[in-house]
Amino acid sequence: MRKSPADRKAQLLDRRAALAERMTSIEAELDSHQNRDWEELATERESDEVLEGMGVAALAELRMIDAALVRVEAGTYGHCARCEAEIGDQRLDVLPFTPFCRDCAALSD
Repeated sequence: MRKSPADRKAQLLDRRAALAERMTSIEAELDSHQNRDWEELATERESDEVLEGMGVAALAELRMIDAALVRVEAGTYGHCARCEAEIGDQRLDVLPFTPFCRDCAALSD
């Protein structure tokens, strides 16, 4: 059964909220690293790099979600931005923010 645009929008908003919460936690963790011990500082720096990578990935996903929400409002969500074919439910279940059908996404890689 195909999910309605309202269901997809709710799914996107839930994911957006979770990512925003994750980013807030990452920022708080990064801000808390103020250790003066050199060994601990080196360990914290390694952790910071991992956290920063997670933050960058979360920010990229947030941007994709925001773009998908714009498509929901425009009535184009669920249709490929390239060929305008309907994007399959299975693909939207895995990548609810995708602007491309499976075939067009393969062309982008």
